[in-house]
Parts: sequence; structure tokens; C-alpha cells
Amino acid sequence: MVWSPRAVVCSFWIVLALGSFGVGADCARAADVNVASPKRPAIQANRWTEDWSVLADPRLRTEPFDGFKYVPLWATDPKSYISLGATLRERFETNDAAGFGTGKTPGDSYLLQRLQIHADVHFNENWRAFVQLEDDRAFDKKSISPVDQDRLDLRLAFVEYVNTFGSSTLKVRAGRQDFAFDLQRFVSSRDGPNVRQSFDALWADWETGDWRFIGFVSRPVQYFDVRPFDDTSNDSFRFSTLRVERKVFGDDELSGYYSLYERSNAKYLDASGEEHRHVFDVRFAGKKSGFDWDLEAMGQVGQVGTTDIRAWAVGARTGYTMAGTIWQPRLGLQFDAGSGDHHAGDGIVGTFNPLFPNGYYFTLAGYASYANILHLKSSITVSPIDRLKVTAAFGLQWRETTADAIYVQPNVPIAGTAGTGSNWIGSYGQLRLDYAFNDHLTGAVEAVHFDVGDTIIRAGGHTSNYLGVQLQYGW
Repeated sequence: MVWSPRAVVCSFWIVLALGSFGVGADCARAADVNVASPKRPAIQANRWTEDWSVLADPRLRTEPFDGFKYVPLWATDPKSYISLGATLRERFETNDAAGFGTGKTPGDSYLLQRLQIHADVHFNENWRAFVQLEDDRAFDKKSISPVDQDRLDLRLAFVEYVNTFGSSTLKVRAGRQDFAFDLQRFVSSRDGPNVRQSFDALWADWETGDWRFIGFVSRPVQYFDVRPFDDTSNDSFRFSTLRVERKVFGDDELSGYYSLYERSNAKYLDASGEEHRHVFDVRFAGKKSGFDWDLEAMGQVGQVGTTDIRAWAVGARTGYTMAGTIWQPRLGLQFDAGSGDHHAGDGIVGTFNPLFPNGYYFTLAGYASYANILHLKSSITVSPIDRLKVTAAFGLQWRETTADAIYVQPNVPIAGTAGTGSNWIGSYGQLRLDYAFNDHLTGAVEAVHFDVGDTIIRAGGHTSNYLGVQLQYGW
């Protein structure tokens, strides 16, 4: 089936109508609001984090098909149940210059569709199994990459054991799962692109008091679109981590982790071969008196083939929310820096590896990568009405070194930019609207205009524009 842009717009309105005027909202309003009982869980981006055991209370079964959200297994155990669910995301994108138009990349308009269905089986309060299938499609896209389309495959399938020992909790998961640390600068479930990132992994988590200890070994899933269920993982790509988290100064967060990133046949501008990258990360985040902050630094050492790795990155997001004023504006400031390779052929790779970044972190347009970058961004976010957030931002980008290339998401070098031109990359404006129509349906619009510098122009690129319109329904 081929979708035209007109059909895309029509499908958006159909989904909107179903979500906004569905009988589920009427049933929810009919519930007795005076009953003191647990709340229904909110639909999450990672569906496996939801806990629908509260529907053991029949007073909370207020929506159609709640009989499928909570199917009891054993009548004597309310923690023993099956929960079914689904998520549908439709995003129309138009981008007149992916990669700034270098390499004769044509402008493109297309529809990205993501459909997920899942089953969450709780055998008792300690054991459960979670399975999620995903079908990702790119309609009318001229150039389809592995992050755009993956038709009918296994996204998640894991078994989990949870138990409490006094004031401590142990969690163990084995199977296909996803990870998302902090703001997802470097380790994410990759929700920005159409195909999310999964890992075949063994995960252990120990929480006690203000401390949390996490360890996992994994093989990142590699995606193919030749036939259904052809995604795979193997020892050619491995990622393992030890992480410690602690609450400090009340609810502020301090964390650090060590990771080993291993990949066969890695290719950088100044090295190629087997990559063994040791990663050290520290982060401090918190809120106080209207201020919020998230500070993170990462160092990377190791080898690519016979070449040494010496790379680093820092990121800072700060803001102040005027909660007592109209529209509750938040003024934000963001700074990011990632190292580049300063000297070709010197036996050291200085290009920072962003690992598993989230496409949302800079913008959805994909015009920036954490490799060889200096980035400064100011923003304002307001809430004119309930459930609506509007963000306007202005960003500036430079290269950390002119010896290395200019990179686009996730870490793709632009041909003809390494070792030439100035540090200046360009500036951009961003406007984003997020609206929750109800508890199930959300919408978003994002527009980005990027004015490029002379280095990109000489490489064959030009000023770029991106527009994305998204609807997402979760059940």
C-alpha cells in the first residue's frame, strides 16, 4: 500500500477523531471520582513499565476493553494476570535537505508508521514475562535506512524476577529489552527515529535506601528488513555496563557508570577495525526553588584496530520555571560539546562516539550529532492551556576542531568537510508543540530551520528545513 501526502493528512484526522471522541472518555467521566482508590496507570513510552494490577479493583475498570487490560490468571492472587496493549504512531515528515543536501540528497516527504502490540504476563508478584511485536514502515520515503523501516519483528521478549528483602529490592531481567539512561544523551531506547533500539541482555538491579546498583551484559539488536523476524544480535556488537545511582541533597540525582562498547569492523575517518571503547560517565541532576539542571560528562578510551581512542563529551541543561506566572514559562539554556579528531594519522582517534543517542535530544531534524561539536541553545517553554506545551528555541553550532568532519545524526560525517573550512557549522530555530488530547492520544508538531555556514555550502550543502507532524495512540 502506498500513501499519498493527502491520504496521510486524512488518516491523521481520522485517528484524532477516534481518540478525541471515543466512548472511553465518556466512561471515564462516569466513574465515581469520590472513591478513594489507586489511580489507573498512565500510558508510558516504554509500555513494559506500566502496572495494570490496580484493575483488580473493579471500580477502576472504567473504559471499554478493560477486560483485556486485566485478565486474572488465578482468582486468589490479584497480582497474577495478563495485560494486553498496543501503540500506534503516525508521523508525517518533510525534509528538504537531509544531511544539509550534501551528496545530492533530494528533498523528501513521507509517512513513518510504528505499530506495537504487547502482552504482559504476571505469573505472581515475583515473576512475569513481557513480549512486544513491532511493525515499522516508511511510506513514500525515497531513501530508507535501517532506522526507518523494519516490518514485523520482535522488539521485546524478556522474563523478569522481582523480590523485596526488607527495605531492598532485587530486579533481574533476561531476554530482549531496552535501556534508557537519564536524558538519553548517550544510552536510549531511540524513540526519535521510527525503529527503536533493543538489546538482547541479562540485567540485574539492586535498590536499597538512597542507592541503586545496575549491571548488564548485552548484544545490541541489529535490524534487517528482508523478511519478518530477521533482526538479530551476535558477538560482533556488544555493550556492557556497571552503574551506580544515589539520591543526594534530598531528591537530587548523582550517578556514574562504566561501559565496555565492542564492535567489529568499526569505521572512522582516521581508523578502522575492531573497536574496544571503555566509557566513563558521571551525572548530577536536580531541582530547587524553580531551577532545574542536568549535568553530564563522559570520557572514552580504548582502541580501534591498532589506533588509540581519546574522546570526551559534556552536556548541560539548565532552566528556571516561573510557576506562579501566567503560562508557567520555563527559560532554558543548553550547552553540549563532543570531541573531534585533531590530527589525522597521529595514531589517536579523537572522534567521540555518541553510543545509542536519542534523536529527540537536539532536534528531530537530525542536523546535529554529539561527534565533533560545540552546541549552545536557548529556549522558552510555555503552557497556554491545559495539556499543551509550546517550545521555541534558537541554537548555534560549531565544530570542536576543523581537522575533523561535520557530523549529522547519529555520527555520520559530511563528505568534504574534514580538514577544511571554519569551526562555524550554522544556526537554527526550532518550534515544537506537544498536546495531550486525552489519556490515550497525543500529538506533536516540530519545525526546524537551519542556516548553514560556508563550510557546508562549499561541500555542496544548503540551508535546510524540517517539519514533522505526529499523532500517537496508546491502549
